[in-house]
Amino acid sequence: MLKDFKEFAMRGNVVDMAVGIIVGASFGTIVKSLVDDVIMPPIGMLLGNVDFSNLYLVLKDGTAAGPYAALAEAKKAGAGTVNYGVFANSVISFIIVAFAVFLLVRALNKLQKEPPPADPTTKDCPYCLSSIAIKATRCPHCTSALDG
Repeated sequence: MLKDFKEFAMRGNVVDMAVGIIVGASFGTIVKSLVDDVIMPPIGMLLGNVDFSNLYLVLKDGTAAGPYAALAEAKKAGAGTVNYGVFANSVISFIIVAFAVFLLVRALNKLQKEPPPADPTTKDCPYCLSSIAIKATRCPHCTSALDG
């Protein structure tokens, strides 16, 4: 059984999948930083200095009564919250990752497209059915005159 597992784990596509997962996790970290540190701050400034990661709705106060200055304080107090700002960041991250994957798949599909078939260089003689050059006006096999 151990031998079978080793053969399975060392297959090329399993190793490729593992590499893809590792690279994907790293890419996810980069996208999270892009959203949290680059994209959302200017959007927050345009909307009146809003920090999306601190947008939440208190459902139930925690041990210390609200209002809470930040989401971290609400969580520390044990308050029940709906974190719609964090959700907005996650949606934007997803859209960026989905768009990046779309661009990657699109590029791979373009690379994998088969080139159009080349123009034929031969044709069949209508009289003897031998293969002859496309520009031939007379069949070299049966000497019949060919149209065009």
